[in-house]
Amino acid sequence: MNSRQETLLKFITSEYIKTAVPVGSKLIAEVGNFDLSSATIRNEMAELENEGYIFQPHTSAGRVPSEKGYLFYVQNFLNDATLSKRQKETLDSAVSVENIFDNLLIKNLAKHISSFTAAAVFVAFSENDFYYTGISNLFEQPEFAEQQLVRHLGDVIDHLDLTINKIFDQLVDTVEISIGSKNPFSRDCSSVIAKYSAKDRTGIIGVLGPLRMDYQTNFSLIKYSQQLINNLK
Repeated sequence: MNSRQETLLKFITSEYIKTAVPVGSKLIAEVGNFDLSSATIRNEMAELENEGYIFQPHTSAGRVPSEKGYLFYVQNFLNDATLSKRQKETLDSAVSVENIFDNLLIKNLAKHISSFTAAAVFVAFSENDFYYTGISNLFEQPEFAEQQLVRHLGDVIDHLDLTINKIFDQLVDTVEISIGSKNPFSRDCSSVIAKYSAKDRTGIIGVLGPLRMDYQTNFSLIKYSQQLINNLK
């Protein structure tokens, strides 16, 4: 992939994550700030499609990222961007009252994370003790307008404990992003998860959302929250 195609893929992915609307060459030419003709944009998009990074859903004129496209985006364009002042202050306030590890405190932190993401948030305190919130965030996403996907997502939530048990001891300290077929919860979703270690307590905190999730925001939220929990007494 050349640098021009990388820039195009980044724009297509970012735009689709934001709007949930397939991205066409006309939009790219108008607002993408590319010094390229529409014909050149179409040719480069065709190459990205041939390589499997984007595809055309149904009869739409636009293109959306494939699982391969999202993976390239995550591997190449995510950074350690800090959260906004408001986001930091909100998350800080969830743990700063006592600064001592407590399950209720961590649940409160999860609720605050949920307010900043269009995804569900879950916390595992042990293999058999977990909590989740923000399920309504998922059902509000256009991807889950189809009844079959809703039923499948309900099944995923019903078996959340089984999946957490499977991955509990496999996680390392870094934030892990799993997309589609690589996601242990469901191939229709993506997850951003991290293991925390607060004194003698080890657990998991993460978000579960559609493939079209805001990976940058969710990565930053989980990484910052992991650090907050790790610093608890």
